[in-house]
Amino acid sequence: MFQDELNRFRERMPNVDYCSLRLVDEQMDVLTVRRDVLQPIESWNSRGGMVTVHHRGGTGYAATPDLSASGIERALLRAKAWAEQTADLALFDFSSVQMPKAVGRYATPVVRPWGSQGLGDKIDLLQRVSKTMPIDERIVDWHVSLMNTRFSTATVTSTGGEVHQVHDLLAPDLTVIASGGGDTQKRSWGGRGVCKQGGLEILDALFFESSGTKMSQEAIQLLEAPQCPSGVMDLILMPDQMMLQIHESIGHPLELDRILGDERNYAGTSFVTVDMFGSYQYGSPLLNITFDPTLHNEFATYAFDDDGQEATREFIIRQGLLERPLGGTLSRHRTNGMSGVANSRAQSWNRPPIDRMANLNMEPGEQSLDELIQSVENGVLMRTNTSWSIDDSRNKFQFGCELGQRIENGELKEVVKNPNYRGISANFWRNLSGVGDRSTFETLGTPYCGKGEPNQVVRVGHASPAALFSGIQVFGGV
Repeated sequence: MFQDELNRFRERMPNVDYCSLRLVDEQMDVLTVRRDVLQPIESWNSRGGMVTVHHRGGTGYAATPDLSASGIERALLRAKAWAEQTADLALFDFSSVQMPKAVGRYATPVVRPWGSQGLGDKIDLLQRVSKTMPIDERIVDWHVSLMNTRFSTATVTSTGGEVHQVHDLLAPDLTVIASGGGDTQKRSWGGRGVCKQGGLEILDALFFESSGTKMSQEAIQLLEAPQCPSGVMDLILMPDQMMLQIHESIGHPLELDRILGDERNYAGTSFVTVDMFGSYQYGSPLLNITFDPTLHNEFATYAFDDDGQEATREFIIRQGLLERPLGGTLSRHRTNGMSGVANSRAQSWNRPPIDRMANLNMEPGEQSLDELIQSVENGVLMRTNTSWSIDDSRNKFQFGCELGQRIENGELKEVVKNPNYRGISANFWRNLSGVGDRSTFETLGTPYCGKGEPNQVVRVGHASPAALFSGIQVFGGV
């Protein structure tokens, strides 16, 4: 794949300080059954290339779906022209950046490819699961779906770099709505967070066929449950809520381009500043966060980022201390060589890479879930995000979950509905008082992380154990 296009680019590379071509071919298929009825099948393909040129201190981009010799040549000319026109306006000298020149390949390990099972068989699977979900007349809506993506890229640079990567991604989803007695409740499978790299073998490992009934049972349970209590108390967050907590109050505020001000007129800034790295106590000594795009089967695993930098596992926060930002090649250059990670990522061929989360994970601790619960005198355990709000500097936040469970005197008690909590990022993580062990650890992710102008939506992985926070403002209600 792409070899002819890469050769055309090499034959036409202009005499500039640096240039690259990143090619993308993306195929997505979505199958959905709602209320036992097959919905219109979604299938689309996108293919094109992005040329990047650094020349005389400026930079230029040109995207094109025309990968013929003339299409690539036109894109090169446009990118070079933009680089020359921006040279006098650039805030720093792009030509002085030592861009990566990696050579390598990556492919998602797949046991059962998406195409190994016929369309009819996959639809039959969804319909079987769907029929297990309406267990009560109060179940008023439900759906089950599979989203499969094959995302193939190739990047070649004027410095001799050449990287080929193929990602196979599967995102199954189960959602059920229950209504009765003037109340409506939703239960979803990890809040659309159950997504991984791999093939259809993922469904067996996740017990996909039996999970629909469980979601329906919990939705009915929520209809009958009391409201979550309000007050300052202990809080245990399970991995499918920790995913959102890590994403919003660690991931986004630590993206280096956001810290440098690139997002401030769109999605806000960050309460974090450049001078905090190496000295700021972001959380309690129990907090250990790693950037790990090498983890097997996590949703944003890769070997190289979209600038061609080799991906490695790095501590972002170690024992609560803030060590390094989520900053790729260009952002690090803007900070005079600050350490960072391989996280220059683009949504597709028609977007330039910017600093993004990839697999951002909380490392497990040493306590079982039972031990975490036994240490709580008064608190709530919460699962699965349903709402979120966070300020422009990614500091003050308020999150709601689908399902809560009271904890009293070290024992797990009744289910409660509409559980919410609020806090301030700069203080919340310092209240981390217990971290679950490997038995509580789950690998999750999201297909929908938005950022940038023009907007880019990328896939992100988050793995986490259960976690205990002390003295948190908890409240009930929608």
